[in-house]
Amino acid sequence: MNDKVVKIERIEVRNPDGKQVIIGQGNFSIFACDDIFRALLTAVPGLKCAVAMNEAAPKLTRVTGNDEDLERLASENCLRIGASHTFFIVLDNAFPINVLGVLKSHPAVANIYVASANPLEVIVAETELGRAVLGVVDGTAVERIETAEEKKERRELCARLGYSVK
Repeated sequence: MNDKVVKIERIEVRNPDGKQVIIGQGNFSIFACDDIFRALLTAVPGLKCAVAMNEAAPKLTRVTGNDEDLERLASENCLRIGASHTFFIVLDNAFPINVLGVLKSHPAVANIYVASANPLEVIVAETELGRAVLGVVDGTAVERIETAEEKKERRELCARLGYSVK
């Protein structure tokens, strides 16, 4: 690759069962993968999850979790993204809102790109040095503003889930 060229690639996240996914960037990968996993377990009792994280040297994807299927899903997606210091978390029995506070306050977490069960595409840039996540496409493009009835339905759903805006 020419040193002046940046290759842009779209990586589709494979998530056949529509699990909750969190993608972010951190540091100190050799420590962070296991420690982020432990931090997630403190946030939600009974949580099933996996954390995969790409390490710049020795250029591998580290993975830990408490469910083999989630570990496989996290590690395969993280490896396909291929950007150093990127982490990929898959959750079961919880929503991102239950763990984002813990993640954001973790000393090894630098950035959260997305937290969603929607179809996702990761936009990756590649140079001579390596790969970097530029951003994440989360779901489909919006087309209009909600109606008063849709707002009412949204707030009723939030209340049923235990999140009231009133």
